[in-house]
Amino acid sequence: MSETNPANYTVVEVCAGAGGQSLGLHRAGFTHSMAVEIDPTAASTLASNLAAPVAVGDVADLQVWDPRDHVGATLFAGGVPCPPFSIAGKQLGTSDERDLFAWAIEQVSVIQPRAVMLENVRGLSSPRFAAYRQHVIDKLDEYGYVGEWKLLHASDFGVPQLRPRFVLVAMRPDDHAYFRFPDPILHDNNTVGDALFDLMAARGWEGALQWRQLANGIGPTLVGGSKKHGGADLGPTRAKQAWAKLHVDGRGIADAAPGPEAPSPVDWHPRLTIEMAARLQGWRIEDNWIFNGRKTSQYRQIGNAFPPPVAEAVGSQIRAALDREGSPRQDIGQSVDLHDPVYRALSGSSHALSMADLVRAHNEGSLATVERKITALAHDFELEVTTDATGETRYRLGAFKGFTGQQEHMRHNFVSQHRNRVS
Repeated sequence: MSETNPANYTVVEVCAGAGGQSLGLHRAGFTHSMAVEIDPTAASTLASNLAAPVAVGDVADLQVWDPRDHVGATLFAGGVPCPPFSIAGKQLGTSDERDLFAWAIEQVSVIQPRAVMLENVRGLSSPRFAAYRQHVIDKLDEYGYVGEWKLLHASDFGVPQLRPRFVLVAMRPDDHAYFRFPDPILHDNNTVGDALFDLMAARGWEGALQWRQLANGIGPTLVGGSKKHGGADLGPTRAKQAWAKLHVDGRGIADAAPGPEAPSPVDWHPRLTIEMAARLQGWRIEDNWIFNGRKTSQYRQIGNAFPPPVAEAVGSQIRAALDREGSPRQDIGQSVDLHDPVYRALSGSSHALSMADLVRAHNEGSLATVERKITALAHDFELEVTTDATGETRYRLGAFKGFTGQQEHMRHNFVSQHRNRVS
């Protein structure tokens, strides 16, 4: 990537992976001053394609990089680990040693960028993490930023797969007034068949045109997976079944496109190649992106990436806000807005609250609803539960359990002992 950025809008990116977000932000006009990635092979991919320093190692290790060296960067961005919030996992949140979202928010106070962009899986948008999300917004407010969440679908931005991503953007109030999440971009022929036809036909497969017509739909989310699981395939059973309906064999990754002798796509389903997987994730021919490592590692890098077109769309809107394009928004204030009533009541009270207090604060739900929220809160916060003189149970919100850089946190031992499992 050799283009220049005349406005000199810089980005520091953590948990950068193989560079899907990096590429999208570059297209949007940002220049990397630093990228950090723990996986050595993904980091080598970044170094092969990104004209910027790439630090290799645990992003929370000050010996790997020091956020204080990047004070004043225009944008702080990243795709922090997804397993803590994934619906496919246990949704452990702060109890998952890989959780880095809260740590990333702490770096905002250090780097003091004009804008923040962090993305994760759809699971983070679920009711289970309502208080976690609000804690993030509260911390940003404390640091002088207005934060806003949005669930975006890659298929709305020309990527022929579902791939929902939950994106947080935060800015100083004066800049945030001009920020709007991108609207869906209509694309003609945005199907798996259309996206991959030239690659499927590259070696002379006579069935390529018919396959294009049969693969006439949006694919399920590509699943890169973590180092704990599996090899290069297209995901769990349900995902493989969805790919089969598009006449794609999801049981593995091919070394090459089908040759002239390959059977009809009615009788036989081709497998994707690494190049095809990258195309489905939003990499273009002209990007000339090189993925390092063996096939399984390359596929995992691609499958775990933030699609470049989505990163570009959000990044372009951030840049437009920084340039104060358009008119200020009227639909949102320039200060934090609390969304979870139970968390709001507990975090704003100096004394313990009863269940009756919390039901009244919730205002729209039942006792069972509030009980579920309290259970979810207890996963991510210390929750003091006491019984008063009348026998009534009372609740007081304690410290957030998340990793924010504490020297004594369990995450340090986990990373040092199980580094090959961290992705």
